[in-house]
Amino acid sequence: MSDRSHRRKLGQNYLVDPVILFEIERAINPQKNNLFFEIGPGTGALTDHLMGQNTRVIAMDLDEKNIITLSEKYADDEHEFIHGDVLKAPLEFLHKTKHRVVGNLPYNISTQIIIKLINFFDGIEDMHFLVQKEVAQRICGSNKSKDWGRLGVKIAAFFETAILFDVPPESFDIKPKVQSSFIRLIPRVNPLIALNKFIGFSNLVDQSFANKRKGIKNNLKKLEINYEKLHINPLARAEELSIEDFIAVFQSIDI
Repeated sequence: MSDRSHRRKLGQNYLVDPVILFEIERAINPQKNNLFFEIGPGTGALTDHLMGQNTRVIAMDLDEKNIITLSEKYADDEHEFIHGDVLKAPLEFLHKTKHRVVGNLPYNISTQIIIKLINFFDGIEDMHFLVQKEVAQRICGSNKSKDWGRLGVKIAAFFETAILFDVPPESFDIKPKVQSSFIRLIPRVNPLIALNKFIGFSNLVDQSFANKRKGIKNNLKKLEINYEKLHINPLARAEELSIEDFIAVFQSIDI
């Protein structure tokens, strides 16, 4: 397998545009003594911009060659470079100290990564990711936009989200066939549900969107829900409900 084919298989499109990297650094705004967890550092283009101010970086990459390169490059520093699959790794270190999570995420698994990180909500100070623009719109959507769906609802229960700016394909060494966006996720001071309720809430959201043509009452017909009491139109489709509506429905059955 050629190096290019190998990188495409791993979803490796390295960001090389110095202007975009500068904008990303400015958006993240590394501060003294920050502890970063970088997902998919590649050869370290963004990693370089996280250094300084006595920051510390823990980075995880699926490609062992990248980890070896970074370990040698920063051999004299107290950073940690881990060869591993972020979807399979336990990530228990996120429970011990608050981390700022960053990454140019592989587009084919970006949503899976972010959903997994919800489980470490208590250990996250903020998150900044470069993702496919379409995914960014779904993450940062609301019931007032056409992009509102199960992904946005699940994330909105725990994070305030925003698209900061778009990144064109020309900014990468291997141009992706899609537009990209840089996004920010900040943990809510008071999450809308308890973290230990996330699995149940996630299942409810999935059921709500099971058939987009049907109203919420139809999709949740197996559940006893007093929609009138919740001030929710039972004929409304899931994408018409706000995050507050979903929380109200969940709390009405989670007793």
